[in-house]
Amino acid sequence: MVEKPCSKITINDVDEPLEFAAQSPTLLHTLEAANIDVQYQCREGFCGACRAQLNDGKIAYIQEPLAFVREGEVLLCCSRPLTDIKITLL
Repeated sequence: MVEKPCSKITINDVDEPLEFAAQSPTLLHTLEAANIDVQYQCREGFCGACRAQLNDGKIAYIQEPLAFVREGEVLLCCSRPLTDIKITLL
């Protein structure tokens, strides 16, 4: 079985892109594992505290968020990248 390549996550103010491993449940988990400070509260898409600007790429929600998400934004706690992405932490 061929393993799917990891998506790259490029973040403003972070020198090196991160790899999103297939076993990581969400973008928030990947950022936390890399010791990147991210605002969050609920971890389930209810509050919107983990909102980030999606500058490039595509994501998928593992569960549809209940918090309002503007065009061009993403909630890190309940999403995974489908492609390489570029984000700005808000």
